Amino acid sequence: MPGTIAAMRFFKDLSLSAFVAGFVAVLVGFTSSVAIVFQAAQAFGANAAEIASWMWALGLGMGLASALPSLLWKKPVMIAWSTPGAAVLAVAGAGFTMNEAVGAFMVCAALITVAGATGWFERVMNRIPMEIASALLAGVLARFGLQAFVAAQTALPLVLLMLGTYLVGRRLVPRYAVPLTLVVAIAFVAARGELAWSAVHFELAKPVFTMPSFTWQAAVSLALPLFVVTMASQNLPGVAAIRAAGYQMPISRLISFSGVMTLLLAPFGAFALNLSAITAAICMGREAHEDPARRYTAAVSCGAIYVLIGFFGAAVTGLLTAFPKELVAAIAGLALLGTIGSGLALAVRDESHREAALITFLVTLSGVTLAGVGSAFWGVVAGALALAIQGIGRRERPAHDDNSSSNTKNASAGKTTSP
Repeated sequence: MPGTIAAMRFFKDLSLSAFVAGFVAVLVGFTSSVAIVFQAAQAFGANAAEIASWMWALGLGMGLASALPSLLWKKPVMIAWSTPGAAVLAVAGAGFTMNEAVGAFMVCAALITVAGATGWFERVMNRIPMEIASALLAGVLARFGLQAFVAAQTALPLVLLMLGTYLVGRRLVPRYAVPLTLVVAIAFVAARGELAWSAVHFELAKPVFTMPSFTWQAAVSLALPLFVVTMASQNLPGVAAIRAAGYQMPISRLISFSGVMTLLLAPFGAFALNLSAITAAICMGREAHEDPARRYTAAVSCGAIYVLIGFFGAAVTGLLTAFPKELVAAIAGLALLGTIGSGLALAVRDESHREAALITFLVTLSGVTLAGVGSAFWGVVAGALALAIQGIGRRERPAHDDNSSSNTKNASAGKTTSP
């Protein structure tokens, strides 16, 4: 009975804009990094069946971990795979067997679960000012905004058409500007014969179980780097996205939940699940729905599509990757414009935090990677250092100002009494 009531409310709250936001989130999240996931699987010698199993596990994990909490809490919970984690595996995977890789995935999942269960990650996040968190999110998303216009170098007619459609849509039907832009773009590339339908092969994916093998070499070389980049480059901006959108969620429970889901699905290829930032911003923004209380339907829609990807594996992968990369880049950038603008506005609203927030934004936007850790982490570090240094200056300044004020008064008094 409760399930029936929840389903009835979901369909009542669902709108076209929310469903399209969920679809765009899948389109952006999947096509932008699925090639990296394939490379990571191949680094461990995966065959076609094992790669399809990875898609099954990741699709099922992301889908259920997004849809179920969203339905339960009526808030948009977005879980994704760790793209920087996949990049780490693609580079560091050489020399390790699939069994050792799965063992490393499970060690990483256990560490993520502990990080959530102990609450230490949420305590760290609670000490980060909202301006810094907003600048972090804006820096992460701004790279996608830039790519939308960089795509004009290779597909100028398509990008100009999409930009014009978006602006007209924002003027006439603001709620449906992104869906309208997507439909027009697909029609345009289809008419030009630019959809790669040859990549689509309809077949069901079958899970392939791999027995884990635990070695200290894999734990050090794979599990620890995977854990660090997932927490620093994925979960950190993921929490920033949630808070910038104004939602209050049990962060520690979500972190633990993503760790447990990874642990359960790791033997089938789910290497690391985490909070999403980019796709979360799409489903949590005003483009999904004007009413924040109904944006959870975008996350549920996204989760349902992810589950569909899991079951159909290679078929849906081919369908999503059939779109030209310029279309994906442009629709991502346009869908995130509102969130980027809101993040920047929030980041610079307080003058006392403005410079530190701008430093966070620029370091994050730079994409710099140090010690194997992405720019999202270093952006927060740089912003926190700037705040600390500025805080020291502010604590010292009052005494200096008092002396200066006294000297000024004395000087003025001297001028008054002088002949």
